[in-house]
Amino acid sequence: MITQRSFDTKSKYGTLYLVPTPIGNLEDMTFRAVSVMKQVDLIAAEDTRNTQKLLNHFEIETKQISFHEHNTVQRIPELIDKLKKGISIAQVSDAGMPSISDPGHELVVACIKSEITVVPLPGANAGITALIASGVSPQPFYFYGFLSRKPKEQRDELAKLVNRQETLIFYEAPHRLLKTLKSLQNSFGGLRAASLCRELTKKHEEFIRGTLDQVIEWANSTTIRGEFVIIVSGNAQPLEENKTDNLMENLSLTQQVDIYIKDGLSVNESIKKVAKAHNLRKQVVYNEYHGIK
Repeated sequence: MITQRSFDTKSKYGTLYLVPTPIGNLEDMTFRAVSVMKQVDLIAAEDTRNTQKLLNHFEIETKQISFHEHNTVQRIPELIDKLKKGISIAQVSDAGMPSISDPGHELVVACIKSEITVVPLPGANAGITALIASGVSPQPFYFYGFLSRKPKEQRDELAKLVNRQETLIFYEAPHRLLKTLKSLQNSFGGLRAASLCRELTKKHEEFIRGTLDQVIEWANSTTIRGEFVIIVSGNAQPLEENKTDNLMENLSLTQQVDIYIKDGLSVNESIKKVAKAHNLRKQVVYNEYHGIK
């Protein structure tokens, strides 16, 4: 167990501040975020060119260092060394919260292991901003972020989400939006309530609300521009385990696996589910299903 007092003045190390930045509208930058970025010794930025525009706007002269998904392994030891020498660092992504679909988590873990103080600042987040205006029930919700770009992996991901009752939050780029919506339609059906939230906080902010069928119709009829948050309602009638148990009572292990596969689960997930239901090792069901003696 590790306990942290965020504002312990006796700490011999520097502090890592996780600073959210605006997702579009610069007026969403908080006074505290500006103050912290001015006071720290260094800013670790996902894209120093993009962050420099923000620094110029708020007259922040703090030096930057790049920290992004492609230099994480190299940069983390360097940043930890600086923090241990008493240098305080603000970590920022291009927009919104660090670590949420952006770099940051690995650095936080490394700081915790080294007993370096990590202080999060509240601020802009695209997923929550979209959720509260979507018209879809805001709680409970399940944040997923970006789905895999690989078709098979994406199908497996959606198969695991199909029976979730929480409202689902996804992120997507404009050039992949229609393809992702069709994948959601294929996995969830077209009648789920959905909201496409485009260019949040910017001049062209827009909400397209309806069913998955309807928002796909919109996407097919327009030129798609801007970054999107996709909000999809949860499954109001998820698969009931007790009913499934009754249906499967007289089926073989192989037949039970096939039932779950038809419900959208991968072969591996189906085998695990059947093994758990019968308190068997996964290998036993695997061998039975694949005819391995």
